[in-house]
Order: sequence, then C-alpha cells, then structure tokens
Amino acid sequence: MKRDASAIMGVMSAPHPTPPVAVILARGLGTRLRALPEQGGALDPQASAIAATGVKALLPDAVGRPFLDHVLTDLADAGVREVILVIGPEHTAVRQTYATPLRRLTMDFAIQEQPRGTADAVLAAAKLIGDREFLVLNSDNRYPVAALRELVAHEGPAVIGFHRAGLIAGGLPATRLAGFAVIDVVDGELVGLCEKPSIADLEAHGKDTLLSLNCWRFDHHIFKACSMIDRSPRGEFELPTAVMASRALGCRYTVIAHHGAVLDLSRRDDLAAVRVALAGHVIDL
Repeated sequence: MKRDASAIMGVMSAPHPTPPVAVILARGLGTRLRALPEQGGALDPQASAIAATGVKALLPDAVGRPFLDHVLTDLADAGVREVILVIGPEHTAVRQTYATPLRRLTMDFAIQEQPRGTADAVLAAAKLIGDREFLVLNSDNRYPVAALRELVAHEGPAVIGFHRAGLIAGGLPATRLAGFAVIDVVDGELVGLCEKPSIADLEAHGKDTLLSLNCWRFDHHIFKACSMIDRSPRGEFELPTAVMASRALGCRYTVIAHHGAVLDLSRRDDLAAVRVALAGHVIDL
C-alpha cells in the first residue's frame, strides 16, 4: 500500500520541541569552600583566591578552565541552548568570565539579592523564564550528559533520581549522601522527599535508594509553590519543600532513575579528584 507523499513530508518536517532553558544555581555563600582545607586539600594560589570568594563554579580545572565551563559544555551536548545563571549582586567575576558571547549557548544572569535558599533562587529567575519549562541544577555538580539528555527530552515536571550505589561507586563518600534528599517513588512518580536524611535513614532505605542532587525539570507552577513556603529549620527557603507544596497544588513529577556518577565540588578537598575526573574533557561552548 502506497503512503501519501504529503503525509510523509508532514512527518519529516514536524518541528522539534524547543529545548528547555537551564537555570544554574550559583548564589550560595560557599561556606564549606571558604573553610580551611581538609587533608590533601591545599590549593594553588589561583584556586585559593577563587575559593575565598565562595564562587565554586569558577574553581579552575587542571588547565585553568572554570568548573562551570564543563557544566555548560555538558548542557550544550544535552541539547540546551539557553542558560540563566543565578548569582549574587557581588559576583562580578562571574559576569566578566562570561561577558563574551558563546557559540553554542546564550547566557543571562538572574540576581538573587540574598542567599536565602534554592527556592528563592528559582524565584529570582522567574521573570527571565516566563511560562516556559526549565531545568534547575547546581553549579557545583557535574551531572552525566545522558541524564541531562533524558531531562531535556522529557515533557513535564521531572527529577533525576540517582541511585545511591552508583553515586558511591562514582566516588562520593557515603557520609556525604546525607546532605542530599531521599526520593520516595511510587509507580515512577515522586511522592515524597526527605531532605538531608540521617545516616540511619539512608541505611534503612537500602543501597538502591534514589537521591535528588537538585537536577530538576519544572514548569511555571513551581513559582507559586516557591512563594508560599516557610523557611526550613536551617533558615532557608528550600526547593524540596517547594516541590512538595507544588504536589499539594496538583503538580506531578516523574522520577527518572539513573545509575551514573556525579562530580561534587562543594569542598576544597574535592578539587584534586575533580581535576583528575575532568582531564581530557573537551570544552565546547
């Protein structure tokens, strides 16, 4: 049976969906980064000067490129074409670093006046985002490109759930995982988040526990939730709290499970291992 030529052309010419904008959270105080290095954490003068500012995203790799260059390259490889970087008003070094237009990405900056938490950081970018769907990720984590591609391709709110065993195999200390959020999943949907669980809680969930390392896809409904939540016991407006508030408003999140490793650059003594992991990664912005 012959197929209609116009139907074939229609399929071939169907437009690709517009990729979501990526919002990178880089406003934190960098308290752990400013702290004295732990064993093996001594820094060279360039890295030490950057660490003193608390801007983790600008810490250099072995050849002097900012860690953020690697994050941006991975986003471009995953199909993202627009990035919004949430920074503080004092972060002029970040603006200067990315003052020159990039080939693969357009960059914009959202100002979070005070470091009041991740939910507040998302609100700081709301005007630039508008009613588009968008990704949210940390500036001090390098996520697997495969995971980012899945998040870019997904339609609707979602979160990457990283398997605990995969994170440990990738080099994250088991004790550090308590700094993330445990994801409770039913039939592939997020039903609960336990922010900064105790070690005992992590052990109780088992080795296949899924953890959120702040790698999300949102739609505009998250803004209302971010604006309605109270401060956490840690004194911040936190994104996991906003996510659960948005669920109460009817929003649903798909959990995309992933076994890959994530690089974490939250402490000074992470830098040596991160530099080794980044060796050979080609920057293409």
